This record gives sequence, structure tokens and C-alpha cells, in this order.
Amino acid sequence: MAEDYDLVILGGGTGGYVAAIKAAQEGLKTAIVEQGKLGGTCLHKGCIPSKALLRSAEVLRTAQEASEFGVNTSGVSFDFSKAQVRKQKVVDQLYKGVQFLMKRGDIDVYQGKGRLLGPSIFSPTPGTISVERENEENVMLIGKNVIVATGSSPRTLPGFTIDGTHVLTSDHALSLEYLPASILIVGGGVIGVEWASMLVDFGVDVTIVEYGERILPTEDQDIAQEAAKQLKARGIKIVTNVDLQSDQLTKEENSVQVTGLINGEQTSFKAEKLLVCVGRAGNTTDIGLQNTDIQEEHGFIQVNEFGQTKESHIYAIGDVVGGMQLAHVASHEGLLAVDHILGNDPVPIDPETVPSCIYSFPEIASVGLTEQQAKEKGLSVKVGTFSFQAIGKAIVQGDTNGFVKLIANQENDDLIGVHIIGPHATELISEAALAKVLDAASWEVARTIHPHPTLSEVLGEAALAANGKAIHG
Repeated sequence: MAEDYDLVILGGGTGGYVAAIKAAQEGLKTAIVEQGKLGGTCLHKGCIPSKALLRSAEVLRTAQEASEFGVNTSGVSFDFSKAQVRKQKVVDQLYKGVQFLMKRGDIDVYQGKGRLLGPSIFSPTPGTISVERENEENVMLIGKNVIVATGSSPRTLPGFTIDGTHVLTSDHALSLEYLPASILIVGGGVIGVEWASMLVDFGVDVTIVEYGERILPTEDQDIAQEAAKQLKARGIKIVTNVDLQSDQLTKEENSVQVTGLINGEQTSFKAEKLLVCVGRAGNTTDIGLQNTDIQEEHGFIQVNEFGQTKESHIYAIGDVVGGMQLAHVASHEGLLAVDHILGNDPVPIDPETVPSCIYSFPEIASVGLTEQQAKEKGLSVKVGTFSFQAIGKAIVQGDTNGFVKLIANQENDDLIGVHIIGPHATELISEAALAKVLDAASWEVARTIHPHPTLSEVLGEAALAANGKAIHG
């Protein structure tokens, strides 16, 4: 059985299904091949379920601090099983929404394992997708164009055998039936910090072990230092410059222990669970890349600025191409690829306009270059920082920790980067992202009238501070 399409998308995650909707809107006959569930990692094993649990942590923390606001909440307790049930309800609701969008767009969805074929009786060019379906015959999907959007999986460390009981990935952590008394988180990046923040709120004894000199190595150094300070103040232990020895990992019935070298000296770490959070690897295995001229590097598919591979009619988007590995980036890469297929002369994504968010407590968000990156590029910079401690709305809310750091070009005042740590940072960053897209100057951000009292005033004050003219600081 063979079916012809204008576009076939291998992978129905955030990038894949958004690309499918765009293609269908433009009149392309479109199909998606998905081995698991539509929505992919973000919806089922990443962004959404983890943020649902982080919301439970936020509500618990608010309830515990409610007496400061005159609200008596004695006897507050936490039921992890109910939080897990709510998490699944959130995921299920959004999953139904994605399924509805596929039906509304008249997009054909094939459930099964898809693989790219080389030139064959079905097509003289590579890219026909063979779909292996359970209890049904295989189907061949012949696409004039193909988008590979197979996503990524948690990366592991050599020697750290993932068993789902003692040694976990974030996939396993999302399915925990009970909270461990203690956990050792290997990796102080975004995923590790979010899990640490969540679990410490749930009453778990948390230790982060990081190979590098600091946690959050991709964030601005001042932001990372403040994050470490606030996380430690909440009881999270952070140990850096640790070279873990995988051959010295031992498991007992209710614990796991591993030895690490710190400046050449051995230190042992022991906890009930060990959670490996060391990034994500592209899902490029067993999808038929060897049947094409598509190139890989370091486990990721190589593409041009429009998502094209070496096979010009085959595109790749999202985590499988590496890069920033963010759900919103995957979506925009999908839109970009479809526009390029249609010949719409799209504008490539500028990484410096892409916001990134960390949903820990405190929240962290950024767009553009860090101060160090700007200086490495030879830019002359001026920096404005402003604390939430001087923002009325932050005082009203009872959350004044953190600040905004705004970096501008000393020569022409163009905005270079904005970095936020503090209340609702992940919402506030959108103003800065828009300013970057519009190539705004710091004076333009400063001149923008921010309503009072709002947290957004901190951005205006930081922009004024970059020129030594902050009003309230």
C-alpha cells in the first residue's frame, strides 16, 4: 500500500505537528508519522508534565508562606499522588487538543515506526517513508517533501546504567509513584535545576553534582551565581567541579552511592535515587538516514538556515538538529521549513532573538548574548541592573529576590541581551524578546511606559540604569 503526499512529517512532536498545521493551512496534502503520541516529548515527557508538577510545588510553597499575608493555613500537607493525577489531566487535555487540530486540518496521522527509504520502485529519490504499524500492513508514504522531526531522548553517562529504579532519567522521574527521601541530581543545567527546585519544595533532600565550575553554564554568570545563592538558601546542596567515577557506582536496596573526584580528592555521594540530567541526544538511530545523503555531526542532523538537509527535499527541525533544543524553537523551525517549501522566501531564525526560560524558583529567563559572549565578540558594552527589591509590585507579592540585567552596545545603544532572575521572569522576557526582534535601543525600552504597579517596571528601570539614570535605584 502506498500513499502520495505533498509533505510527510516524521515525528508528531511540537515541531512536527505545528509544521503539519501550517502546511495544511497552505493547501498541502499532509501526513504525520508518529511512533508514540502526538505532542511528543514536550507534551508527554517534558515541558508540560514537568511544569504541571512545578505548579504544584509553587502552590505548596505559597500555602506554607500564607500566614505572612494574614491567611491561616495550619496543617498544610502535600499529596504527591494527587499532584501526579493533576499532571496527567493537564497532559490529557492538551493531547486531545492536538488530536482535534489534526482532524480539523484534515491531516492524516499514521501510528507506527517510520523509516526513510532510498530510491526505490516508489520514488526515484530518497525519502519515501515506510511505516511499520502494529497489527496492520506496512504503508509507504511518498512525499514530494519530507520533514524529519524525531526529537530527542535523555542523554546518559557512560557506566551509569539507567534502571528506572535507582538511576533515573527525567522520563522516569515524571512517573515516580512516591517521593524519595533524598536524590542526587547529576547535572546542573536547566533540567537539573528545575527538578532540584521542584523536589526540594516537596520535602526531598536534594544535592546537585555538576562537572563544570558552576551550575547553569549557558546563562549569564551573574544570573547563575544568583540562582546558586537562592537555591542553596532553600536547602539544595550544590557541588561543582565533580568528576564522577562510574566504575564506583554501587546500588543497595534503598540507596545508590557514587564516588567523585574534586580537585583529585575522592568524595562519596549517597542518596535514595540518582537522577541523570546531562542533556538530550537527537533521535537519529533507526530512522533510515543511511539510505540518504543526509549528514550527521555529533549525533545531530546537519541542516542549513532553512532546515534543509543534503537532500534538498528533506528537511529536519527541532531537537534532532541540536541547537537550542527548545519547544518554541522547534515550532518556528517547522513554520520556517514549510514556508521554504512553499517558496515564500522566509527569514531564518536569529538565535539572538530566541528567549529561553527556566521554570525553577526563582524563575530565570534570557534573550540575546550574555555579557561574556558580547565581550568575546569584541563589543563594547554598558550594563544596567535593577533589583526587584525596589519594585512595588514585587514587594506587594512578597517576592523581591532577583534582578534584571540589561546589556546594551556602548557605541550605538542597541540592545544586546536581557537576563532576568526573579518573579515571573518567564513572562517578563517576552517584552525583551520583542525589543530584540525590533532591534530596539535601551533608551526605547526605557521610554516605554510601563504600568504601575507591575513587575514589568523592572525592565524600564534596568534600561535607565544602563545609562546611569535609574529612578528608583
